Amino acid sequence: MNPYVYHTLSTLKSHIIKKLLLFTPNYHDGVIQQLITTIPVADFDVAQGGQVEIIGWLYQYYNTEPKDLAFKKKKYAKTDIPAVTQLFTPDWIVKYMVQNSLGRYWIDVLKSKGDTRNEHAIANAYGWQYYMPAADQSAASTIKINSEQNDLSNVEIEDITLIDAATGSGHILVYAFDVFMQFYENEGFSKREAAQLIIKKNIFGFDIDTRAFQLTYFSLVMKAREFDRRFLNSDVQPKVFDIPETADLSSADFHELIKNSIEKKELDELLAPFQYGNNYGSLIHFKSQPNWKILDRIATEQVGDTQLSFDSINLEYNQAKLSRVIKIAKLLNQEFTVGVMNPPYMGSSKMNLILKKYVESNFPDSKSDLFAAFMERLRMFVSPQGYYSMITQHAWMFLSSYEKLRKSLRHDTFINMAHLGTRAFEEIGGEVVQSTTFVLKKQENINYVGTYERLVDFDSQSKKETAYLEAVKDNGVNYLYRTNQANFSKIPGNPIAYWASDNLIHDFEIGTPMDDLVDARQGLATADNKRFLRMWYEVANQRISFHSKSIDESIQSNKKWFPCNKGGAYRKWYGNYDYVVNWENDGYEIRNFNWPNGKQRSVIRNPSYYFREAITWSDITSGTLV
Repeated sequence: MNPYVYHTLSTLKSHIIKKLLLFTPNYHDGVIQQLITTIPVADFDVAQGGQVEIIGWLYQYYNTEPKDLAFKKKKYAKTDIPAVTQLFTPDWIVKYMVQNSLGRYWIDVLKSKGDTRNEHAIANAYGWQYYMPAADQSAASTIKINSEQNDLSNVEIEDITLIDAATGSGHILVYAFDVFMQFYENEGFSKREAAQLIIKKNIFGFDIDTRAFQLTYFSLVMKAREFDRRFLNSDVQPKVFDIPETADLSSADFHELIKNSIEKKELDELLAPFQYGNNYGSLIHFKSQPNWKILDRIATEQVGDTQLSFDSINLEYNQAKLSRVIKIAKLLNQEFTVGVMNPPYMGSSKMNLILKKYVESNFPDSKSDLFAAFMERLRMFVSPQGYYSMITQHAWMFLSSYEKLRKSLRHDTFINMAHLGTRAFEEIGGEVVQSTTFVLKKQENINYVGTYERLVDFDSQSKKETAYLEAVKDNGVNYLYRTNQANFSKIPGNPIAYWASDNLIHDFEIGTPMDDLVDARQGLATADNKRFLRMWYEVANQRISFHSKSIDESIQSNKKWFPCNKGGAYRKWYGNYDYVVNWENDGYEIRNFNWPNGKQRSVIRNPSYYFREAITWSDITSGTLV
């Protein structure tokens, strides 16, 4: 390595370590010590792409211990939220999201300006290997916006903005910087000029965690420094912010400047959500446009007496805090061209009361989980004809609790979805967290044929990536689907069932609903299967009744164990007839299985359906119901 370059990288490493000391009380052991002793100097070379990964993984591992402690709690305090919701987004998924949203918008702009290449050729020219070209659209594809509104020929690069509403350590924004740099260079800008413009004009981010904000800020500064050696001496600052919390600020602090009740109301409505800024984060939004003129005046106007006093100093201090709130509130109220994010995941049962009430009040269609609320919020951020892309849990695609959310998304266009399933994140094992990443356009196109890659059967992060790239190269793979999103509304509940065949859709349109033929009911929930269930061969055969056809017959049999269809491994047509349940004397033990406070633990649902012929299935599956 060139001695000058080595010296520069060594100096950079030293600066990074000094910065990291802000985030830890001791660097002689743990993650920081490993960073110092085990990572080569060359890995800090931003030209090699290592910077954002190092910072991102460092931040995630920093949060490991507080995350483990928080997971044991019934409810998360606001101080727990950063740790329990932070998950470093895999690099290929970041590239998928940015290329298929920001990249797609730029292709729209180029084509509006007269570029005759198809989108595949343009994507290849930029080296976007994760870009999935759209399916051929039929002439019936109808856009409910007139052609003048679709014209992007006057859009300049400086006009295009991208927002990440929960930045974490800045992975998405750093890659977006690279893509914007490609745009500027393609248009003839110098790298130095482009770096300044990207930071000043194009990328924006929010987070509730000051530490995450600092890491994102640092990453972007170093990214700009890669292209502009004098960037650190400029006055250009990244447009990334930690959401302030102003519990100690109220309209009473500005009584000398407030002229009437209208101005007081404006200030109160601005400050109200920021009282809990560390709970709400960028979910904060304003249902009506604040009067910025009034708010700006209160934040900047000097009182008549200019004599220095404790009161005047305190007022100036409060005005400085108010100015910061106003600045961030304006951005939270702004629309952006593109939104990309990995939102925090948190079920409503884990939300603290303050956050839960805010989500229920402001995002009633998506209140079941924080990630779904951010789906609505990111959509609010994006301007018409813009794109937004996310990676989320896939529950919103199917569960009834998200049906209203799915219906609201019908006003947008599903461009692409990579349905990841389990193991999309290497550090999350098991079959619990199932993910999907997708791109929507904020424009209604009632017959658009979207593209969907079903990657749920590939059992590792690397295999999913490889399979996705194969689908980009070969649209004929059997896990790539093309479908009109109008089909989703033909199925009860509007599930995102992109794999449904034409015949199945036809059956839903003309067929008889199951409710008209049979009653669907939930069965027994013992609350302790280890106690009440056995495999049939684990108990004496003479104690099992295989032929009871009613509760009365089960009591008369004087048997203890009875067949229980619990589910199990995949079976095509029939099987898993393996379990027996302790239902002696009409389930006496299960019915009397209580918590220490006397409340019943087990759930005896629909007992009149027990012992009857039925079609049964498990309530949890990673596959399809055949």
